[in-house]
Amino acid sequence: MKKKSMLLLLVTAAIMLVLAACGKKDETQDEKANADEKTYKVGILQYVEHPSLNEATKGFKAALKGSGLKVEYDEQNAQGDPANNTTAANNLVGAGNDLIFANATPSAQAVQTATADIPVLFTSVTDAVGAELIQSMEKPGANVTGTVDTHPEAIPNTVKFIANELKAKKLGMVYNAGEQNSRAQVDIVKKEAKKYGVEVVEASANTSADVKQATESLVSKVDAYYIITDNTVVSALDSVLDVATDKKIPVMVGELDSVKRGGFGAYGFSYYDIGYEAGQMAVQILKDGKKPADIPAAYPANLKFEVNKETADKLGIKINKEWNAEEVK
Repeated sequence: MKKKSMLLLLVTAAIMLVLAACGKKDETQDEKANADEKTYKVGILQYVEHPSLNEATKGFKAALKGSGLKVEYDEQNAQGDPANNTTAANNLVGAGNDLIFANATPSAQAVQTATADIPVLFTSVTDAVGAELIQSMEKPGANVTGTVDTHPEAIPNTVKFIANELKAKKLGMVYNAGEQNSRAQVDIVKKEAKKYGVEVVEASANTSADVKQATESLVSKVDAYYIITDNTVVSALDSVLDVATDKKIPVMVGELDSVKRGGFGAYGFSYYDIGYEAGQMAVQILKDGKKPADIPAAYPANLKFEVNKETADKLGIKINKEWNAEEVK
């Protein structure tokens, strides 16, 4: 009898262990299913409306869509207004989003100020370290990381082209002095211009409405313009092009979307691509549980030179095959 009782106890215990294991397996499967079915809340703050930033936002969304995650977006656009920018950042934080995508330096800074807890992904930022968004490209630290919109060779190549190919001695730059990313770029341009004996002549535009007047103020003083990736000026690029083209002054630009809009040429990359890469980082955070501090910030992967053929024809500039430029109409 004792042997039968012991055997019965062992069988009962084994059955209970099997049932417990099945229960845990079912519980794990349920948890995974629930995670897969979760709808993530993602806030988007874009500083201003213009093609490059719009493309970056499209790329970001495409990466999340391709991951299979269910996402509900809360989108805000500051329309280039600092007060709107701060309010929108606070609203996105207060709404309890799982992650916030900040498109352009002012928006990234506003969101960073508003939260130290919610993961923040930025793009279209020129100098992320100088803007104090991250500690370094390799080790961002804290809750912020993302993709920058400057390639180390872009500005040096552009200034060299302006000096050697356009033969400019005086270079006009219109930018918003209130944007940290713009000041950083202008400093680099000045440093590079000295190598070729080119003088940089500046004019500030605090709002898009000031861009045309600022451009006109330089017409008689410059041989060429260089419009960097300044959000205020790029949003009103048509004003620059109207003034410059009328006076037969070439306008070099800081990104490829502006070449398509009529800029003479640019060493650039796809803003869709850097937005997409920021989106891939977001997937690592939402799906894989990574922290922004552990994801290195990234530079654009590819740099190419584009020239607008129609603009070149208007200016009477012949496109040299040695430029290895991709012609855009």
